[in-house]
Amino acid sequence: MFDHEINSRRRHQPASSVTDYISQLAPVVQCLTRWARAGVELKLQGIRADNRDVGLSDIAEKYEYGPQIEHTRRPMALEYMKPHNDAPRILVVDDSTAVRRGLTKLLEPLGAETLEAADGRYGFDLAMRTAIDLVISDVDMPGLDGIELCRRLKANSATRSLPVILHSSFSAESDIERGFQAGASAYITKHESSASLLETVHRTLNRARFQKDLSILVVDDSRTIRRVVKTGLSEAGFHVETAADGQVALDRLSALSPDLILSDIDMPVMNGFELCRALRADSRTGDIPFVVMSANNDRGTMKRMLQHGAAAYITKPFNVDELVILTERILSDQYRLLLKEKERLDFEQRLMLDSISSLISALEARDAYTRGHSEAVGRIVSGMVALSGAGPEEIERATIGGRLHDIGKIGVRDAVLLKPGRLTDDEFNQIKQHPLIGATILASIESLADIRDIVLSHHERPDGKGYPNGIAGGRIPLTARMTAVADTFHALTSDRPYRQGMPLDKALEIIDSARETQLCPDCVDLFLDYLEKEERHRHEG
Repeated sequence: MFDHEINSRRRHQPASSVTDYISQLAPVVQCLTRWARAGVELKLQGIRADNRDVGLSDIAEKYEYGPQIEHTRRPMALEYMKPHNDAPRILVVDDSTAVRRGLTKLLEPLGAETLEAADGRYGFDLAMRTAIDLVISDVDMPGLDGIELCRRLKANSATRSLPVILHSSFSAESDIERGFQAGASAYITKHESSASLLETVHRTLNRARFQKDLSILVVDDSRTIRRVVKTGLSEAGFHVETAADGQVALDRLSALSPDLILSDIDMPVMNGFELCRALRADSRTGDIPFVVMSANNDRGTMKRMLQHGAAAYITKPFNVDELVILTERILSDQYRLLLKEKERLDFEQRLMLDSISSLISALEARDAYTRGHSEAVGRIVSGMVALSGAGPEEIERATIGGRLHDIGKIGVRDAVLLKPGRLTDDEFNQIKQHPLIGATILASIESLADIRDIVLSHHERPDGKGYPNGIAGGRIPLTARMTAVADTFHALTSDRPYRQGMPLDKALEIIDSARETQLCPDCVDLFLDYLEKEERHRHEG
């Protein structure tokens, strides 16, 4: 940023000070983490996370107040993609208009896009030419009924994995059995639809999405077995690949990365025992669930395979539906384990962020006049990233990065950071170390690795005259360039005891004058778009 202003005279004393022993973050975070795990409530009353804007505090003194300038907008060419629309598309098939309308109304809380068909034939045609996530179909319809519609969808490779919920007035056990035999994922009677439809649709969609992302490798020297098992699992929504023996399976593993392996035992070249041992000996494949399907029903063989690490053993001949249910159960258990691990990691990350935010709050309590700066920078960067077309995850990460951009100042001594007078060259060099200190703090936190770029590079400049590494132009990470603009704007427009915040037009004039040299031009344009959007919201509100 405008670092030549760092030595401007400051005519105030800090409102408060924090002892210098808080200079290394990692041990404190570890301590706070231990406390939290022990049930100690972490609170820091009355303090918000903000930071001291070293480098811009007196920039107003270098410029005369003037009229707002005209800004030239250039098309943005940023590195974010538009997010995908995750709303499900559901096809409702029923010969009653009133029923179709009623089901569409019940589905509104899901935010789903609904398509309607008055009979099974038209519903099948729609499913063949339109991307559908779920079909809800009546059973008793003229022409092509719901049972036959379900059979046709499951018989076609393009729609085989499409989940179907049958919705009917028929409630006899024989009717429900016919529905499941046709391949339906669920069966709901019309008198219970208002109570259970949403839950059933939600559960079915989640299971379909889960299974659609999973791949299974079927290993058997029988072509018939491979075909039958592949067909059954594909109809259940899984992506299935096959191999004729263990060696072929091993050769294909690097390209396939399956989530589960179904394997025979007695095969040429490499049998099931050898394949299972080879998989368990490799750290890259050791965690893949291995299910044995074999005509050998010897108890000793079963125990031997389970001892080698097999997750289950199913004997031939078997019912394909049984195999599908077993596969779903094993993968669901695996999924739950992964989900629990993700929840644990998310909890630890939240704990870490809370701990870091508390330390930032303590840091910024040293100077009451800059409170709110980090939160404001995070908010501005979040708005800019959202305008660039990023998805929720990128927006969240950029927000965290904006909040933590000055975390490295925790390693700068109070005597330097809060000095009211002119800084010496040596003191200024100490200030310039804070991006490196911050990056070092975050280096040991794997979940914040992507945020490290913001912390390390938010003082770099397009002309290469920034710090700490003097990189230039596009070599500076995009979110760091955005953070530099947000940091500059908030520092210019915030009140300080030695000056009032600049009017908006003057701050924008200064920011515009820093294009190409100190601030990224594209990010300046994006920031101006953000300001316009915020202004519109204020007027509309």
